[in-house]
Amino acid sequence: MRRCDVTGKRPLTGHLVRRRGLPKKSGGVGLKTTAINPRKFYPNLQSRRLYVPELKRFVRVRISANGLRTARKNGLYRTLCKAGLL
Repeated sequence: MRRCDVTGKRPLTGHLVRRRGLPKKSGGVGLKTTAINPRKFYPNLQSRRLYVPELKRFVRVRISANGLRTARKNGLYRTLCKAGLL
């Protein structure tokens, strides 16, 4: 499953909206929607092998880029404990 181990981010659903026409401010008659297709927005997941100095070992995690920033800011050990991975 595509899910961040730290932040819990998952894929979100949305729409891809196709438009045609010229905007009114550019002298056209306005933009017309021609299609609305479902799509998914996936989190930026990375598979990482991170070293935890407190445990003196490596830990494998599937973490989003945002979760990696959180871990670097708050400390890896503290972040992984809070996420329930240690």
